Amino acid sequence: MSLEPFQKSAALSLGVELELQLVNTHDYDLAPYAEDMLRLMTKTPLPGAVVPEMTSSMIEISTDVCQSSSEVLGQLSQIRDALVKSADKLNIAVVGGGTHPFQQWHERRIYDKPRFRELSELYGYLSKQFTIFGQHVHVGCPDADSALLTLHRMSRYIPHFIALSASSPYVQGQDTAFDSARLNSVFAFPLSGRAPFALTWEDFTVYFDKMTHTGVVKSMKDFYWDIRPKPEFGTIEIRVFDTPLTVERAAALSGFVQSLASWFMHEHPFMPTEDDYLVYNYNRFQACRFGLEAVYVDPATGGHMPLREHILLTMSQIAKHAASVGASGAIHQLRTSVDRGGNDARWLREKQGEEQLLAEVIRQAAERFRGGVTHLQQR
Repeated sequence: MSLEPFQKSAALSLGVELELQLVNTHDYDLAPYAEDMLRLMTKTPLPGAVVPEMTSSMIEISTDVCQSSSEVLGQLSQIRDALVKSADKLNIAVVGGGTHPFQQWHERRIYDKPRFRELSELYGYLSKQFTIFGQHVHVGCPDADSALLTLHRMSRYIPHFIALSASSPYVQGQDTAFDSARLNSVFAFPLSGRAPFALTWEDFTVYFDKMTHTGVVKSMKDFYWDIRPKPEFGTIEIRVFDTPLTVERAAALSGFVQSLASWFMHEHPFMPTEDDYLVYNYNRFQACRFGLEAVYVDPATGGHMPLREHILLTMSQIAKHAASVGASGAIHQLRTSVDRGGNDARWLREKQGEEQLLAEVIRQAAERFRGGVTHLQQR
């Protein structure tokens, strides 16, 4: 199968996907209600899409193509409100977060869809362990070569994305000591990790053809890279974010990506090299393990600094680009949380410290996801 041509898209346009948890409201474990939710959701005209995911306790929502993070927020909020309404009717709840804190993977059911069944046959138990929840951000690129250049520039900021979105400290009832344990499940897949270092679409096509020739991959969907090109949309897709606990944070993260992309496309602040990847896995591990407390190794200089400081430095560097794409509010929101030392992993740990009961933590996380939507408004 040949690589499809890179479609035209508006530079810096945005699209966001969020994988969400469906939980029951008696013990707050995952509940296999995806089909019922999808049936109820079809009754409400909404932007974007609501679709099933790998197991039947998950659902994925996505926006249409947006021009700004505030437009992303508007669409996600609308979909969120409809989700909450449907969940209330089913007496279940919808929750953000990168992992469910105490679900047992062997109890999951694969959603009945040919692609999911095929993946389940190929990957065995890893498919059920893939009951993890991520945010994907698409950013539009003017052409295929600039998409690859933006992808490799963006790779330096993978630790920033991980630390800012980390919301998966608990797995099967245990504190993993990671801020993002979710990504450890992704790394188990053979085609995960980083994209190959190709800076032209011609070189990338040669790589893709070699891979399809081996029979290992059939399409771009088979690559689980941290960032991958999406030629059918004319975008690159960043896939390392844990699903945040609120749609507000999800939208703010898309504003951060858009501001970085604007900086890269307008100022070309540095030229990526293969050597950038010498520290890639180390930086990524640090961010997963320690979140905002991680150490960041600068790929260009080899200098070490706290990741928190590098995030704040980056936010200052891209401030005028954030203003030009209408993302200043998004950056301010993220900067405030960095200044206060908090990501969602920290919030989850603090709640567990207070409650000593993960089911109660999830109940509070479900309330947090609802935002302003109360039970009274639904009735």
